[in-house]
Amino acid sequence: MCYQTKCSSCGKTTWGGCGRHVLSVYKGIPEGQQCLCRAWPGVKDMDHVHPTGLNLNLTILYSPQPLPIYIVEDKPKRSEWLERAALVEMMNGVVFPKTYAIHYHQCLSQFSSSSLKTAQLPNHVRYATRIKATPSSDSHGETSGLTDISWENLGFNPVKTDFMYVMKCSEDGEFLAGGLQPFGNIELNPASCVLNYGQGIIEGLKAHKKQDNSILLFRPEENGLRMKIGADEMCMPAPTIEQFVEAVKVTVLANRRWVPPPHKGSLHIRPLLMGTGAVLRVTPAPEFTFLIYVTPVGNYFEVGLKAIDLVVEDEIHRAVPGGVGSVKAIGNYAVVLKAQIKAKANGFSDVLYLDSVHNKYLEEGSTTNIFVVKDRVISTPVLGGTILPGITRKSIIEIARSQGFQVEERLVSVEELLDADEVFCTGNAICLLPVGSITYMDRRVLYGETGVVSRQLYTALSNIQMGLAEDQMGWTVVLK
Repeated sequence: MCYQTKCSSCGKTTWGGCGRHVLSVYKGIPEGQQCLCRAWPGVKDMDHVHPTGLNLNLTILYSPQPLPIYIVEDKPKRSEWLERAALVEMMNGVVFPKTYAIHYHQCLSQFSSSSLKTAQLPNHVRYATRIKATPSSDSHGETSGLTDISWENLGFNPVKTDFMYVMKCSEDGEFLAGGLQPFGNIELNPASCVLNYGQGIIEGLKAHKKQDNSILLFRPEENGLRMKIGADEMCMPAPTIEQFVEAVKVTVLANRRWVPPPHKGSLHIRPLLMGTGAVLRVTPAPEFTFLIYVTPVGNYFEVGLKAIDLVVEDEIHRAVPGGVGSVKAIGNYAVVLKAQIKAKANGFSDVLYLDSVHNKYLEEGSTTNIFVVKDRVISTPVLGGTILPGITRKSIIEIARSQGFQVEERLVSVEELLDADEVFCTGNAICLLPVGSITYMDRRVLYGETGVVSRQLYTALSNIQMGLAEDQMGWTVVLK
């Protein structure tokens, strides 16, 4: 990684650098053509500090592609050359460090880090590198360049964004050295376990943009915990909660121009954990991949935020005792497709499933948890291995109890729907939606548009998620 180049602007020849030259290598620009003597586009205010290293204050213009930058400096004594290279990717006004290396004479040490910190050099020489990136005034807004997006008409379909996050599992079961890649197709062996035996888990969370252009995540550590618990059930290693949350942050910031403006939608965040290793016999995969992609979305149901119409399914069951109904296993969603297609063909929004043992107790919808309100008592099916422990469900229970409601987690029979004051569903994609009607055994019960309890709880939760109210629960994570 030693360079001997001549700057096309100032004529200086650098080998190891004078400490003020940045050698930029990326598609379309030859090596050595960019030098700080000529205000490299997007990089300003660079200070050379010895012996503590290079203190960089980078102002980055938006770039649609990653720009690898090699930062080179020399030691005070010109006879002893030190090359330190920090490989960073710059996108949307944010610097993302990936790998940096120290080369001292013939010694090369590799380091991987989610943030650039002081590195231990050979011969016990310590240098520190601090990199700070701020959006340039020339970046003209966080959603620049998205000419094909109509924020007012976002549906719930995948949109190709800029970057995805990929991290592989090592042989000892630990996930290491993850990073961003341009969004695109992935390569899988036809014998991969996820394709043949369904060894895979999904997660779902979202990001909202505030008026000050900061971004809010909602309880990402809960998603990381749920994936970790589910992975154990599916014989899969999983990233730590810290790795999960950090990966979510990096992915969202890399794609921040795709976060819809306030009140125009949200950025759907989809983490995947897959057994990508090849197998033939039924056995856990020998290799696993953790991946995150994002896409801007609007309303999940075509009716928008209006009350939805449900039909109770009494033949097809979503989960069975002893299975993985409480895990966001990819196979759980294939099971509901037939009933869901039939329901929508008959004019319903979604399906409500019953337990597989007695065929009389409520479980959940295709992608939602269910709540029944009667005389200010809120009841929801108790978690017992066949129901997904929704994070929105958990949040609504905590909010409702904080507001003085009595909340019961218990067996809820289907007959209780016929006498309920209100019914509503919760889920990451929908937040909270009231149920306008439920059809069961050819009997239809009407609840009206939006009940008082549903409206009150929806307002409380959505205001926290969108940053419209003070987060007294400590649930949100702010990304600047």
